Amino acid sequence: MISLAENFKNQKMKNVVVVFFILVSMTSFGQKRNNGDVELGLNLGFNASNVTNSDGKSDDGSGFNAGASADYFFSNRWSIKGKMIYDQKGWDNGYFNNLDAGNSYTTNYNLNYLTIPVMANWHFGGNRNWYLNFGPYLGFLLSASESATNFDVKEAFNSTDFGLALGIGVKIPVTDNLKISFEYEEQGGFSDIFKQNISSATRNGRTGLNVGLVFMLR
Repeated sequence: MISLAENFKNQKMKNVVVVFFILVSMTSFGQKRNNGDVELGLNLGFNASNVTNSDGKSDDGSGFNAGASADYFFSNRWSIKGKMIYDQKGWDNGYFNNLDAGNSYTTNYNLNYLTIPVMANWHFGGNRNWYLNFGPYLGFLLSASESATNFDVKEAFNSTDFGLALGIGVKIPVTDNLKISFEYEEQGGFSDIFKQNISSATRNGRTGLNVGLVFMLR
């Protein structure tokens, strides 16, 4: 005999499947973009970030991102997309050496950037609602602190960060001029984030899960 808990679990799974197929079916509707069309976007997302060097990868820190984008279409398959993102990065369980107090302790590092990626955007699927993008980014450090004492450590970090951004997502049409977007994106840094580093170069890494609104500019 099936218990009430099992009934609830089965019904919950059915609901997830139904919602998934509704979302997939909605992507079959849409309007293909043409040369010269422009889409503007707003998005908000969750970040998981870390740093890597020759010793390996740090523990992930968490944060969020919020951004705006502009997407210029050359055809219904290709466009160039620029973003401006408030980006929370950093890592957990790092070490801080307090030279003034003569001690060290474990802490989390919180780095806030203004990140500007410029990416080639390839649109695919029957109605070009899916997209894959990739390109360079430049990040400008806004603030940096460690969480144990909320000490400002911005002076220890380089003011800019350079790397590669890539992402994949889908835009679900609501009207001809409005879509809801769901996106997974990654950033990998090429430059050392520290000003004076006696060890190997330490580079930023970040993944994000984002949701947003996309508007057709007419």
